[in-house]
Amino acid sequence: MHTRTTTDIQIAASAIRDGRLVAFPTETVYGLGARVGDSEAIKNIFIAKGRPPDNPLIVHVAEPSWIAGVTSSVSAMAADLVDAFFPAPLTLVLPKHPDISDNVSAGLKTIGVRMPDHELALAFLKACGEPVAAPSANQSGRPSPTTWEAVVDDLGGRIDLVLKGESPRFGLESTVLDCTGDHPVILRPGSVTLEDLRLVVPTTRFAREGLDSTAGSPGTRHPHYRGRAKLRIVDVATRRISTNRLAYIGLDPPTVPDAYALVHVADTVDRYARKLFSFIRQCEKEDMEELHCQRVGESGIGRALMDRLSRASVAD
Repeated sequence: MHTRTTTDIQIAASAIRDGRLVAFPTETVYGLGARVGDSEAIKNIFIAKGRPPDNPLIVHVAEPSWIAGVTSSVSAMAADLVDAFFPAPLTLVLPKHPDISDNVSAGLKTIGVRMPDHELALAFLKACGEPVAAPSANQSGRPSPTTWEAVVDDLGGRIDLVLKGESPRFGLESTVLDCTGDHPVILRPGSVTLEDLRLVVPTTRFAREGLDSTAGSPGTRHPHYRGRAKLRIVDVATRRISTNRLAYIGLDPPTVPDAYALVHVADTVDRYARKLFSFIRQCEKEDMEELHCQRVGESGIGRALMDRLSRASVAD
């Protein structure tokens, strides 16, 4: 299969309607889309990515009114969150509509739904005319793609089309919020933070290990975000290493800068998060053996950044 690229929304939407797989940009990362009602196309997403069948997909909608077509009910609490945030890098886990295939939800009775805060993505979804199921457009377990080139690197020859757009402005996947209980529970942290959510529903909390199931969220049950360079989380980069194939990313410059062949210093946690996945891929292209990532405080977007780093890191 030859993977084409285009900037034409209508060509991309036509491919979706024809049952093909199309990667498209959002404000978080590039997604790999198929019609939510096309079971064969949904199956092909899992095949193209090498995705475990127990890892649910997120359904993308162009407007809030579409949510009713993929869910069986929307609580008053969930409706308040939709009104307050959509469009946003926020996925709400809701009861699944019985007409939606179980392979979209990995057999669960819930489904994740979001409305991306991205002009091109919304125009594409509107042109499709129906909800689109889309995980990140990468091989399963790899760093999520933040450029169309990264999509082609991972899935070239496996998917039909890539809709090209600007790099996502957040660079981390959406916050996933379970709204099926009495209080919202964050299953996966993202750019919409606990502090943001509590302004609307003060009882929002993080999932408690061993007490709350995170099965309803992608990106929580399998190894994720790993490149070929070994990723280690460091408090401060001070060690002198006997290799010239070492990279570093963080908020503070390394105290031994000549130990690193590749360095990126971000001036904010937001920019650190946005750069992370593309930097992991850059390390691969420049044949780095090891990547040191500076630890950040786990508040705001820092919580999401540390979640991704911990999932990508190797144990000492």
